[in-house]
Amino acid sequence: METFRLLIGPDNGDATVAQLCVRAVILFLFGVICIRIAGRRTFSSITPLDIIVALIIGSNISRAMTGKAPFFPGLAATLVVVVLHRLLAMATLRWSLLARLMKGAPVTLVRDGVADEAAMRRHSIGRTDLAEGLRMEQVDQIETVKLATLEAGGKISVVPRSRAD
Repeated sequence: METFRLLIGPDNGDATVAQLCVRAVILFLFGVICIRIAGRRTFSSITPLDIIVALIIGSNISRAMTGKAPFFPGLAATLVVVVLHRLLAMATLRWSLLARLMKGAPVTLVRDGVADEAAMRRHSIGRTDLAEGLRMEQVDQIETVKLATLEAGGKISVVPRSRAD
């Protein structure tokens, strides 16, 4: 253990450049392991919870790297957050009520070309936000929308009207 402590340096912020480089390598590998544990979904469709988890992980790793927090307890705390996030993701697959509590529910913003102003106000979606969401889906007129939904992840999905509608 003493040899390892010489490699990574003290936890008081007085590590040498070489010791910080060793910490960086260890933390990089640890980060790769955390990403594998967390799963691809964590970094593909970002939800508010995913952002919080990413901030905690980044903060913990930063403090462990610079010696502002003890190295091994910092790694342990980070691992606990990652495993907890993974377990929560697995639990939301099993229990829809938990998924709804953690992720929220989709909200209809437009139905048959008519915007739901009350829903837009409740979720702080302005007309310009809605127009941007429609443009992102290659829709330029609200009248051509069959359904526009604010998804749990914050993205606006659009189902255009078919020519037969």
